[in-house]
Amino acid sequence: MPKYDFDLICIGSGPAGQRAAVQAAKLGKRVAVIERQLCAGGVCVDKGTIPSKTFREAVLSYTGFNNRFLSRQDKNIGNKVTSKKLLKEVNEVILKESRIIEHQLQRNNVVLKRGIGSFEDFHSVRISLGSDSLVLSSDKILIATGSKPALYPDPNQDRNIVVTSDDLPFLESIPRTMSVIGAGVIGIEYASIFAALGVKVTVVDRRKRLLEFIDHEIVDELMQQMRKMHVTFRLEESVEKIETGRDSVQGGVIALQSGVEITGDIILYSAGRVGATDGLNLDRVGLKADSQGRIKVNAYFQTEIPHIYAAGDVIGFPSLAATSSEQGRLASRHAFKGDTGGMAEHFPFGIYALPEISMVGKTEQELADLKIPYETGVARYREIARGQILGDDSGLLKMLFNTDTRQLLGVHAIGTGVTELIHIGQAVLRLGGGLDYFLHTVFNYPTLAECYKVAAWNAANKMAL
Repeated sequence: MPKYDFDLICIGSGPAGQRAAVQAAKLGKRVAVIERQLCAGGVCVDKGTIPSKTFREAVLSYTGFNNRFLSRQDKNIGNKVTSKKLLKEVNEVILKESRIIEHQLQRNNVVLKRGIGSFEDFHSVRISLGSDSLVLSSDKILIATGSKPALYPDPNQDRNIVVTSDDLPFLESIPRTMSVIGAGVIGIEYASIFAALGVKVTVVDRRKRLLEFIDHEIVDELMQQMRKMHVTFRLEESVEKIETGRDSVQGGVIALQSGVEITGDIILYSAGRVGATDGLNLDRVGLKADSQGRIKVNAYFQTEIPHIYAAGDVIGFPSLAATSSEQGRLASRHAFKGDTGGMAEHFPFGIYALPEISMVGKTEQELADLKIPYETGVARYREIARGQILGDDSGLLKMLFNTDTRQLLGVHAIGTGVTELIHIGQAVLRLGGGLDYFLHTVFNYPTLAECYKVAAWNAANKMAL
């Protein structure tokens, strides 16, 4: 008889747990996945990536935000979009995506268990659902519990007014005004999405610059576009307190340390996410999470206990669904085949604001700090036939090349479809290509891919001078 019930138990069925489970099953292992959310796919499907991106797509569709053939008056239908319509779209996609994941797990003979998973001992996990519980044993265990939004520390605030990103796709009504505390990726995404709905949005952040890891020119363009949608930015401002329930004020009030007060029908508290490790009983196996709920791992995604792995948002940066999926796969391969291959160096970032942003490789700021000689090549959508067709005259793509070797160092883009467009640059980076590839390659016309050709010639002309 086998020593354990399973070869691998994954606590969490998000991108990391799902991919780890399927990889182990492909290697002939007995696998179980524990999921506490209503939907298979974890927070990613139930509250995070899938709902937020579906919400964004529904807003684009109903408002005609990207449709150049609609008149300005037609686009004002965004003010008439109801949360009921948006929620219907969100729930349909959640249900479909969850079924796809469940089917994938079943097809690979992965056992899906509903409930809250916690450590019983070094090789056992207790699954609790209501008053019932079950203990399963496993040779290897993967912690893939993801993350959750940090909550505003005052528990007395009205949680219908002071909300998190998990709440926004499921609002009962669209607010007239919204204040966003925290101009990180999630805060900026939702600020721009609600602005497209005609909501008056104010963004508060104590930093001098938004999205500091993104190319500065790209961020400047994003802020310009958001200001055109009447988004107000209050940077280098700190929040002193939030009040809800003040007489004569609908919604909440943010008191800034500068003395300014900002009101909003709802307040999005977007001050980061923390690892969802509470309730795992980590102390029973000698593990500890840091102050942000994250678990420390080595290059192979092993915790301090070698047979216990962790992957995805629960280990911190970069906390992307795509990288979490690959981390889970690599953890599973290391656990059962001893593979030591690590994550690929060049993975893209996508920020689904309006307009969207994507990047891969180094930024100008990083290259300057590293004292690497470089030249830029820029193409603007207004110069590209496809950009004219789409009616996007503000998009741009920038490439960075080493002036000595002509090698591609980074690609940065803002505008329609850039989270797809970036993958051409990612492939060239991964394969060690450079300027000459783009100069001698023919792209379909009219497509946004033509930006690569235009930007390459722009860089080549500068380098020739």
